[in-house]
Amino acid sequence: MRLPGSTTTPAEHGLAERLAASGLVRDGSTADALRWFEDLRSRSYTEVEQVALEDLVGWSTHPVTGDIVHDSGRFFVVEGLDVRIPGGPVPHWRQPIINQPEIGVLGILAKEFDGVLHLLMQAKVEPGNCNGLQLSPTVQATRSNYTGAHRGRGVPYLDYFMDTAPHSVLADVRQSEQGSWFHQKRNRNMVVEVRGDVPVLDGFRWFTLGQVHELLAADDLVNMDARTVLSCLPFTGRGVRRSIAAGDDWFRDALLRSCVAEEGSRHPDDEVLSWITQARSATDVHTRRIPLSDVDGWVRVDGRIRHETGRFFDVMGVRVVARGREVDSWTQPMIEAPGEGVVAFVVRRIGGVLHALMHGRVEPGYIDVVELAPTVQCKPENYSVLDPRARPPFLDLVLAAAPDRIRFDAVLSEEGGRFYRTRNRYLVVEVDPAEELAHPDFRWVTLDQLAGLLRHSHYLNVQARSLVACLHSLVCAPIPAPEART
Repeated sequence: MRLPGSTTTPAEHGLAERLAASGLVRDGSTADALRWFEDLRSRSYTEVEQVALEDLVGWSTHPVTGDIVHDSGRFFVVEGLDVRIPGGPVPHWRQPIINQPEIGVLGILAKEFDGVLHLLMQAKVEPGNCNGLQLSPTVQATRSNYTGAHRGRGVPYLDYFMDTAPHSVLADVRQSEQGSWFHQKRNRNMVVEVRGDVPVLDGFRWFTLGQVHELLAADDLVNMDARTVLSCLPFTGRGVRRSIAAGDDWFRDALLRSCVAEEGSRHPDDEVLSWITQARSATDVHTRRIPLSDVDGWVRVDGRIRHETGRFFDVMGVRVVARGREVDSWTQPMIEAPGEGVVAFVVRRIGGVLHALMHGRVEPGYIDVVELAPTVQCKPENYSVLDPRARPPFLDLVLAAAPDRIRFDAVLSEEGGRFYRTRNRYLVVEVDPAEELAHPDFRWVTLDQLAGLLRHSHYLNVQARSLVACLHSLVCAPIPAPEART
């Protein structure tokens, strides 16, 4: 898909072939990379202790608004949001939300070695990670971080992304974060290719795209920020199909055909764009930032803020001591959503081309009302306290999927800098080509169309971007036999 005014250049076609070639390299060095990662894990020191919000150092509760603010006025604020969606299953509610208006940098450095593109990845500790270290972008920093508001050490490799003139920019687009927990939060997602020597610091390592894709199948290993940047790579086009053999694997053939615009799609590009524009124009979403103390239905108890039903999420505090970060120790508020959510693409072959069923989803923190989301994105147990009409379409289909219909299945963590041990089960579930699954809030979209939308801001939400990266990982990977799937 190309939005009006956008074109595909010959260089982009060549890049698709280079990405495919890098995606095919999944040799024994992946095991060596895992040993490197485990060695770092054994040497890393991270101590995270839950503390009461009133015991946070450098943070305070505003005496009038009840908002949780940093003494410097930087970083972020936990405040309240009043949300009204007339005609929605839940037409009005109030909730805590993180307001962090600054735009951070999520960047991956790329470089060719022996003709194969490699990515410089970082093993990074975040306080919310359930396992300490996770594989992260080369640079993962908020503006407060890289401008020194924390008074800590500088961010390694940041200069490559601040001044890209000497290098080649492979991807550069602002994308949203979780619209249910952030108020209009955005990050700049970048991939920059360098040709000169790059010093490799401790905690960093070069990976092929195939090695990173292979690690995506492991639980809680590749972090959310890495996944969103990977999704923005133009991993589509005829170059991908020319470079990768489908053999007699019809699923991979359908995936490869999904990467090529000329193979066709259920809905033409203009129709998909019109559907998104119509949804944004016709949906009334009224949000208003309010004092945290005015958020009814939420209570401050036992040093944290939680919903009176015990559902949804808590705002809690942590004290962190970590080695290898810009700052060695700090405290901060975080969001905790216990339990495991479900994030799934339902996919089917239409005319031999794989399509994903995308949801035009409304979240209060989005800048432009609606973004394309996975077919299912929820925590099922939350719906026990909501109007039955709010239960997501196709949730029961995903939960009841037979093992031989599940093409991807891994538990992946959300961003560990703001969310405490928040995890979702990411799934790609295939349905029979005869299953239409029609719904006005959903459309069947190809990988090529998703790649076109990802060249621009605010079309795919962060959960959908993670699943796009997971689908890319399947393009080059051998598809296991049904009996080998679990």
